[in-house]
Amino acid sequence: MNARDPITQAARRAPRSDGAEARHRLLHTALRLFAQKGFSKTSTREIAREAEVNISAISYYFGDKEGLYAATFSEPMGADSSDLVAACNVPGQSLEDTLRICMVTMIDPLKQGEIVRQCIQLHMREMLEPTSRWAEELERDIKGPHRAIADLLCRHLEVERADDDIHRLTFAITGLSMQLYVSQDFIEAIRPSLLRTPRAIDTWADRLTGYALALVEAEAARRHAERKLKK
Repeated sequence: MNARDPITQAARRAPRSDGAEARHRLLHTALRLFAQKGFSKTSTREIAREAEVNISAISYYFGDKEGLYAATFSEPMGADSSDLVAACNVPGQSLEDTLRICMVTMIDPLKQGEIVRQCIQLHMREMLEPTSRWAEELERDIKGPHRAIADLLCRHLEVERADDDIHRLTFAITGLSMQLYVSQDFIEAIRPSLLRTPRAIDTWADRLTGYALALVEAEAARRHAERKLKK
């Protein structure tokens, strides 16, 4: 077993008999195997064998292989894009508070360590070898939050509808959090303390909020200067 496997040797030697533990083992074993080999090259028999459960447990807990695959996208990291969308639409909430909630929501899963690595690997594999999940992920977890943040920026900058620069700004802000996932190995090689503890990740959320506010302020200044030139 890989030392970084989230399922410990102890858990394999003495598995609990309750259904919650069996489902947990199935989910995390499937995540690891799907991330390593892809959907088509991973069999349900292999997943059940490595999770040390009966193969019928897959249909019992997840319906089928597709249901299990879908669960590996939505459950292990714990983040829910609907929470981020809702945070962007709280009346009277300041831009800073809203952006902080967004950053916390986006990077808090990093606290789960190796599971996050496997989730990122799974998403990258899905982009290269897309199944029907990719279209669903794009609509629910990418387009939805992007629209919510773009609308938030429109309200703050008093722009009637999102133009190209609003979308550029939105991508720049969400990219602040995404680069932590993509650059995880580089960060750990250069400055491992930056991701080592939950407190370090909380500090990232605070700093990224400040960086995002600076980007918004820069765009506001740019728009103001552009309006002055047109007068």
